[in-house]
Amino acid sequence: MPARLVRLPASQFSSSASSSASSSERRTPASTMTTTGPRNGSLLVHGGSSSGQLDRETIARFVALAGGPGSDVVYIPTAEEETKLSQKNGDTGRFHGLNSTVLHTRDQGQANSDSFVEPIRKARAVFIEGGRQPRLAESYLNTKTHQELESLLERGGVVAGTSAGATMIGSFLIRNQGAPGYDPDVVLDPDHPSEGFGFLRNVAIDQHISARGREHDLVPVIESHPGLLGIGIDEYTAIHVRGGEFEVIGEGQVYIHDGVVPWYMLTRGARFDLRAMRAI
Repeated sequence: MPARLVRLPASQFSSSASSSASSSERRTPASTMTTTGPRNGSLLVHGGSSSGQLDRETIARFVALAGGPGSDVVYIPTAEEETKLSQKNGDTGRFHGLNSTVLHTRDQGQANSDSFVEPIRKARAVFIEGGRQPRLAESYLNTKTHQELESLLERGGVVAGTSAGATMIGSFLIRNQGAPGYDPDVVLDPDHPSEGFGFLRNVAIDQHISARGREHDLVPVIESHPGLLGIGIDEYTAIHVRGGEFEVIGEGQVYIHDGVVPWYMLTRGARFDLRAMRAI
């Protein structure tokens, strides 16, 4: 199927946002910040799934980027609940033929130790599981684990994430998922989003978009931060980021929030220039 870029009619935009520009007037937003992926290596950013399973296309892409069967990969399930974590072992069941090592802690001190990060130093790829993104931020942000993930990318490796793991790949977290009794569909104060790993710089990532009715949720965040790029990803859909570009894979849509119109959509095979903030 050929790549498809879908522009929504102005009647589908919220009244406050549609006043800024119609889809036919869309242009490259002005920004003093550079929006880009890692200089070396790749990112695979997946929008999650209702079943908890990855689609075959994403699995195949990850296995190939990791170096094929027999390659060493690290699996980080920290975003998940404790009941699910207790079921994890060296065989994650996610990836066919890869040598997977499970890496998990809730202790930043341990995440900041050389012994803990040693598997990342030996790996060609890391996969970050979904769940609750604050668990990842509280455990790994600005630790040696974070640094070694950056080093893996610098040496040409791949970091992948699904759902909450996908959101952490960006610069900002936008969902209220920290406190007990949280509502995962409540967006944080758009003026004060939380920090992500920043592997995809100057970007806020959201997931499960159409399945959970989140099409509008990045709009106030981007309005509050001119020049920031918002990327929303449907379930069973991913973007493969290489340097300053990404490609859409999977069966759903990717929603682009560029601050000029509320959003427009890309589908399988479409490519996007991150620095220019436009479809190619």
